[in-house]
Amino acid sequence: MSVNPVTSPLLSGVRHGFFTRLGGVSSGVFSALNCGYGSPEDHEIIRQNRALIAAHIGVAEDQLFSVTQTHSRDVITINTPEDFVKGSKADAMVSCKPDVALGVLTADCAPVLFHDEKAGVVGAAHAGWRGAIGGVLEATIAEMCVLGANRQEIVAVVGPCISQRNYEVGPEFLEEFIVENPDYSRFFTQGPEGKYLFDLPSFALHRLRQAGIAEAEWTGHCTYAEPEIFYSYRYAQHNGLPSYGRMLSVITN
Repeated sequence: MSVNPVTSPLLSGVRHGFFTRLGGVSSGVFSALNCGYGSPEDHEIIRQNRALIAAHIGVAEDQLFSVTQTHSRDVITINTPEDFVKGSKADAMVSCKPDVALGVLTADCAPVLFHDEKAGVVGAAHAGWRGAIGGVLEATIAEMCVLGANRQEIVAVVGPCISQRNYEVGPEFLEEFIVENPDYSRFFTQGPEGKYLFDLPSFALHRLRQAGIAEAEWTGHCTYAEPEIFYSYRYAQHNGLPSYGRMLSVITN
């Protein structure tokens, strides 16, 4: 079974991939590369999908790590299998060891992969709006620096996520951002019926650039707009689907 992830030239010095829903063994609404154990699909099928990704990245299946994501700013350092505890709750991971693959799950939220090529340090973060405004991206950068990275050498790529034209929110959502920083109003445009449209990828890029890293970019893919390629929580909700899969974005030295 062939998988064909989205990749970025900015991360050309490291093995990585923003994996889509294509190329796995899942069926039905989860077709085909569902990687989220939190979804109601047989765990053996999910394990097989994750094994396909591990093989594509070039690591052992048991060296592909992901955590229980809670929209926090918590970061875990994983340099050996002993550093990982199954069920660990966090929204980002960092590592400075080879063949330790860090994976984050998304289905509209932004997966963000980090690399400092000179220091050999990688990071992966799950950044929904709550994690992004809460500081998960800055926390990931800080933990990479603990491992020897230099923030002026770190590059970051925001992977496929929901784009502004499809991210409708209410006025209370806007207010939460304005209270944090009035300048954040620029990440919103007027939507239909008194609603607003929020630009998650641009907001993530803003936070990354404000953190002082070398470079950051978005791959430009909207999960909601291409349901045949990406899983999307909002698309599933709006179209009455019984559930949805989760995509895995992975990076390893």
